Amino acid sequence: QVELVESGGGLVQAGGSLRLSCTASGRIFRLGRMGWYRQASGKQRELVATITTDGDTNYADSAKGRFTISVDNTKKSIYLQMTSLKPEDTAVYSCNFPVRSPVPGNYWGQGTQVIVSS
Repeated sequence: QVELVESGGGLVQAGGSLRLSCTASGRIFRLGRMGWYRQASGKQRELVATITTDGDTNYADSAKGRFTISVDNTKKSIYLQMTSLKPEDTAVYSCNFPVRSPVPGNYWGQGTQVIVSS
């Protein structure tokens, strides 16, 4: 069984920064594209950024130039460095690990709240 634990959310003023972390536990041999997603109140969940174990990244337009996703394969962790935060970034942020082997499965973290005040 794979579990994901997130940390790093909180309350920050507009223009500030936060760093989110997501660490997996359990047996993981191969992973698909890992990512951060967010869901604001009353809205659908949306992609923020994704990364492969090789470090290939992809960003939503809203995240480009402000957010940086990174991976530490030795720690089975991904990170999201967020800068120049805006009130519209307020949401619950969740990480996703699509495990390919040994046992395929799609895993989500519990979510961490980010609140950006104006």
